[in-house]
Amino acid sequence: MIKKLRKQNHYSQEQLAILAGVSLRTIQRIESGHSASLETLKSLAAVFEVEIELLTGEIIVIDKNTEEWASAPLWVRLGFWGIRDRKVAFRFEILSLAMGVAGGFAGFMLSTEYFLAGAGGFAAAYCYAVQIRWVDNKGIWK
Repeated sequence: MIKKLRKQNHYSQEQLAILAGVSLRTIQRIESGHSASLETLKSLAAVFEVEIELLTGEIIVIDKNTEEWASAPLWVRLGFWGIRDRKVAFRFEILSLAMGVAGGFAGFMLSTEYFLAGAGGFAAAYCYAVQIRWVDNKGIWK
């Protein structure tokens, strides 16, 4: 969330560090996923003029009404058709992987038709993984 707010305000990491009164390394650590102290969060909240809860809240839902989502590639938007919640997308990924493992095992033990179903499960799991990570990297989750 901090990286997204920084980019929305057109700040570089260096500028944000100066405004918040923290080191550049602190900003880099926070943006790479490390936790921040309460004092650092207070400083950042003051810079962005937001509540601390916004900075510490879990990123879980895609806002499909944003310009960022509209500019997402078609393969991402189709993959998340009907899905807004990151937890749901992750469950689909795990379920597809489980189907791939079960189909692969059944194909090994029974017949090749099951093996093809398992390959489809692995392919679906891979597609979900790529789409989830793409949305993660673009910071589209709210």
